[in-house]
Amino acid sequence: MRFTFLCAGLLLAAFTSYPQRPASAPFGEWQLTSSPVQHLLDNNDNFSKDDRFLCFDTRETLGGGIGNGTTIMKVSTVTGLENTVYAPTPYIISSTAAAPGLGAASFNHKADEIAFIHGPFVDETPTLGFYGTTNRRGGVVPGDGGGEIRFLDKRDVTSAETTPGAHRGGTHRHEFAIDSTRVGFTYDDYLMTTYGRTIGMLVPHPRAPEGVSHWAVLLVKVVPANTAQPGELERADNDSWIGAKALMRGFIGRVKEADGSYQSSLFVVDIPQTVDVTTADAGGLTRYPTPPQGLTIRRLTNTAASGIVRGSQDGTRVGYYANAADGSRQVFIIPSNGSDLSPDPALRPVQATSLPAGASGGLRWHPSGNSIAVLSNNGVAVTCVKPGPLFGKTYFITDQGGALPAPEALVWSHDGRRLAFNRRVPTYDSTGNLVKDINNNDFRQIFLVNFPDENNNGIADPIE
Repeated sequence: MRFTFLCAGLLLAAFTSYPQRPASAPFGEWQLTSSPVQHLLDNNDNFSKDDRFLCFDTRETLGGGIGNGTTIMKVSTVTGLENTVYAPTPYIISSTAAAPGLGAASFNHKADEIAFIHGPFVDETPTLGFYGTTNRRGGVVPGDGGGEIRFLDKRDVTSAETTPGAHRGGTHRHEFAIDSTRVGFTYDDYLMTTYGRTIGMLVPHPRAPEGVSHWAVLLVKVVPANTAQPGELERADNDSWIGAKALMRGFIGRVKEADGSYQSSLFVVDIPQTVDVTTADAGGLTRYPTPPQGLTIRRLTNTAASGIVRGSQDGTRVGYYANAADGSRQVFIIPSNGSDLSPDPALRPVQATSLPAGASGGLRWHPSGNSIAVLSNNGVAVTCVKPGPLFGKTYFITDQGGALPAPEALVWSHDGRRLAFNRRVPTYDSTGNLVKDINNNDFRQIFLVNFPDENNNGIADPIE
C-alpha cells in the first residue's frame, strides 16, 4: 500500500508552535524545532520558494542511514509547526535490506514541491532489490502533502540497451536549478561498479521514459578506478549549480596527473542551453553511459580543492575549500571562467576567509553575491566577498566555541534574511524523558539565525 500522509504520519505530525525571534534581537540563533525525530537538512535547498517552510528528512529516527528514512517533513519558519508531507507504507527497517528509503529533501525554487531520494517500494523489492546507493531515484511530492508522488527519473538495469533517457543505478541529492529548468544529481552505477561516482542532470522532456517526467544524462565521463591516463577523471562529486540558469555545474574531480599521482581539484562543466540530451548514450549491460554532445569540462584549480562547491547566483564566481598558507582549511573564491594558472591575476583564486579555527563546512552564498556564510568553531560566520575594502571581513552571527554542539547543513533563505542549520541538542518526549536517535545520539534540531543587514546590501552590518 502506498499513500501520502498530511498532518498525521507514522512518527508524528504537528507540535507546539514556536514564536519568531523578537525584532529586538536582530541576530543570534534560536531553536525552531524540538520534536523527538531527526530533522536533517543535509546541505540541500531546504527553504520553500517563499521562505515560509523548511523541508527535512527523518533518517536515523527508526534506523540508520537514508535506507531507513521513512518520512519527508516540513516545518514553518514562523510558527515551528511541523507536518509530514510524505510517508509511504509499508516500510522495512533493516541494516542490510531496507525499503523504500527516503532522504536529502530539497524544495523547488519556483514551485511548491519537494524532491528527495526514493528507493524501491517494499512491493518492488522482489524484482528491484532493496535500498542502496545504486538503487534509488528522485521522487517529488507537493509541498502541501496533498498529492501523489511522481518520479523524475527512470531506473533500468535489466535491458541489454538501457532505455534512452533512463539510468542504471542511483541518483542522489537532487538539486533544482534556481530557474528550475534542470535538476542536478550525483550518480552511482549498478551495472558497472568499477566506475566511481559521477554527476548528471535531469531535464523535462516530451520523450522522457514512460512513467517519469525527466530525461537523465551524465555530465562528466569517468573511467574505472586505477585505469586513468593523465588528465582523465576517476570520480566527480560535491557538485552544485553555478548561476541561476543551470549552464554550469561545478564539482570536485579526482584526476590523474602527468606524474601518475592523483589530485582532487575544482572543475566546471559547461552545459549549453541548447544541448540535445538525446545525443547521450544511456549505455547497456556492458557499456557505461556517456554524456550528450556539446559539453565542455574546464579545470579551474591545479591544486587541491574540497567540499561541496558553491556558485554565486549570477554565475560569475565559485567558492570552494582549500588549505591556506598556514595549513588551515579556508574558503577560496575563483571566477567561474578563471584558473589558478591564468596569467591574469583577476582570474586566479583569492582566499576569502581567515578563520582561526578554519572552515569546517556549510559554504553558502547570499543571493546578492556580496557575502558567503560558512561553519567554523561550532558557529556560523559570514564573510564579505564583494570586491573592495570590506572583502574578507568576517563576523560570527551565532554563538561559537568548543563546548557547543557542531552546526551542520547550513542553508540561506531566498530573501537573504535568514540562515538555517542543524545542531544535535538534548530532546525530550511529551512526558519529559530524554530521548535519543537510533544511534543513541542527540537528535538533530533545526536552528535559525537572522542575517544582520539593515540596509539590505548583502553585507553584514558591523557587529560589536
